Amino acid sequence: MHPRFQLTPLVCALAAVALPEWASAQDAGTLPAVSVQAPSTKSGEAQIAGFGNTPSWKVPAQSVSFSDQALQEAGITRVSELAKVDGSVSGGYNTTGYWDDLTVRGFALEGAYSYRREGLPYNAETRIPLDNKSSLELFKGTSGIQAGISAPGGLVNLVVKRPEGHVRSAEVAWTSARSFKVATDLSDRFGDQQQFGLRINAAHERLNPEVRDAQGQRHLLSAATDWRLNSDTTLEAEVEQSRAAQPSVPGFSMLGNTLPKANTIDPRINLNNQPWSLPVVFQGQVGTLRLNQQLNTDWRWQTTYGYQRLVTQDRIAFPYGCYAEDISSGYCSNGSFDLYDYRSENEVRKVQSLDSHVDGTVQWAGIQHQLSLGVLRSFQTVSAASAAYNGVGTGTIDGLTVIAEGNGITRDSAMGNRREGSTEWYARDAIQWNADWSSWFGVRHTRLNRTGFQSDGSDPSQPLRQSFTTPWLATGYQFAPMQQVYASWGEGVQALVAPTPYGASYDNSGQPLRAQRTRQLEVGLKGQCPHTIWGVNWFRTQKPETNGVGTVYKVDGDSLHQGLEGMMRSTLGRWTLDLSGMVLDAKRRGSADTTINGLRPTNVPDHTVKVSAAYRLESIPGLTTQAAIVHEGRRMVTPDNSQHVPSWSQLDVGLRYTQRLGAQAVVWQAGVQNVTDERAWRSTPYQFDHVYLLPLAPRTLTASVLIDF
Repeated sequence: MHPRFQLTPLVCALAAVALPEWASAQDAGTLPAVSVQAPSTKSGEAQIAGFGNTPSWKVPAQSVSFSDQALQEAGITRVSELAKVDGSVSGGYNTTGYWDDLTVRGFALEGAYSYRREGLPYNAETRIPLDNKSSLELFKGTSGIQAGISAPGGLVNLVVKRPEGHVRSAEVAWTSARSFKVATDLSDRFGDQQQFGLRINAAHERLNPEVRDAQGQRHLLSAATDWRLNSDTTLEAEVEQSRAAQPSVPGFSMLGNTLPKANTIDPRINLNNQPWSLPVVFQGQVGTLRLNQQLNTDWRWQTTYGYQRLVTQDRIAFPYGCYAEDISSGYCSNGSFDLYDYRSENEVRKVQSLDSHVDGTVQWAGIQHQLSLGVLRSFQTVSAASAAYNGVGTGTIDGLTVIAEGNGITRDSAMGNRREGSTEWYARDAIQWNADWSSWFGVRHTRLNRTGFQSDGSDPSQPLRQSFTTPWLATGYQFAPMQQVYASWGEGVQALVAPTPYGASYDNSGQPLRAQRTRQLEVGLKGQCPHTIWGVNWFRTQKPETNGVGTVYKVDGDSLHQGLEGMMRSTLGRWTLDLSGMVLDAKRRGSADTTINGLRPTNVPDHTVKVSAAYRLESIPGLTTQAAIVHEGRRMVTPDNSQHVPSWSQLDVGLRYTQRLGAQAVVWQAGVQNVTDERAWRSTPYQFDHVYLLPLAPRTLTASVLIDF
């Protein structure tokens, strides 16, 4: 028997207060039709979490899946824009023209280790196209049983669109800065028994952001196929090719010891606007081959091979430091800065991986077990020739100073290259003890083999071999129908590499450091009723930190993040509401620089709130109004916490109209991002002893039309 006290009705009552149409209908003694589906912004549990088809309210972890429709409705076109819709996510060094950079629970995700594509390792140090993705999955927290190597903030998984039968759609999108995109999505099945499937996605976009002098373009072409050999066996293959070319936009910085106010800086200024500035070019080829085999009614076997090859031309007129005032952490007090011509051509990143696992259900001593057993083998290489980093003169933050082009081939510096291989054996067991109690046990044994060397052949490191066994366990108690309290504990592994800073190096630049364990404890409550999903949880995560200590880059103490997260998603009648937020206490510990111990890490907001609402008008069938508020608390700018930026908020509004033309559907969408044209420093990453200040994008109008035919 469940106790009489239940939290879900209380949460549903709160939703009723927030959604006036439902509340007024209750008062009248009638209820409007209730949709059981989750709100459009989020669409369910992330499969990368490894809990199979377990209902969201019963999963003893925090994870979510954003469908392609949800991304389109929220106006999300890049992975970094997940920070708009999830309270646990905020931005890192996200700048126009470069790759995406996320922080989750205050920890930066690592492009080389914290991303998956179709569940396989994926290098995200590129421009990630979303046109052919059916969903983005986010797993929050230490992920030792989901991945052998990852940051403790979590994992992002990209799920590719697969053949679905008859799909014919085309999209045209536009922004007020005259960016323009055309895309198409085509799918069908063939054969006398519909055993063959094919899906093709293509997109081309002229990139013209609100930031000046940052025009570029990108394109994508992808194909996914499947062959149902019989009722138990399916062979799947997919491949995509993409290219993006666009000048990157560097961040602003402190002026001497002064933190400039965001409202004094024009966010449209691009400090990389010299006549000789070249675009960053990302080219990528990636694909997978998968065999699905149903062994019997209870067991399934899946094997997937993945390949990725990226080629990058990384070029920028880069502002850094002030030689005249002996400042490396910012620009000169008068608004000038030293400008460098940085060029790193033909950086090549490759990832190959093979995963094979079986999933099934067994009964032992009358107790049900859902088992998963598998092995993952992966290889990753990063190779680059020497890079040029030439001082060319002095620029100014108004972006008006023109400087003569430097010699792009002088002052060559070696680049850090690396080769890595890993073998990961893993097992997971979900146990249903009785109607109320469940437990989850997981373990992953990872063997790493890593080596690093400079591109000129100098300073090769000895092969670094390590083995880790990372456990994860959780237990949950269903104290009322579809309401659960849970507790979990687990470990992860973080791989570390000594970087090569601009114009400088450490004695061990480019060499791998010994991988370190991360640990996390989490306790939470989750529940669901027909129209509302809710949850609240507390977490405590410990992560080793790295820093340059003298001339060596090494492990330097750790950071401890403790936070409280909450979320509610509700769909009631004509209303849809999505709430999420986080309060975070983060501090550094054990650093050789004792002045920063006990202080807050840089670029970590102390709280976040993300709210979105949509209302379907009864008077105009098919028309939906939308509004979203993103609020992030203050964050530290410098490691000594002497400078911080205040909290900021952004309001977005939009309209979506679904028009029916016979069997066809046309979706018109228009929006205004940053309606109030708020000026703020949205992100303050601190890298290579330098402060970066990234402004909120100015008010932007967007419009699109999606035609299904």
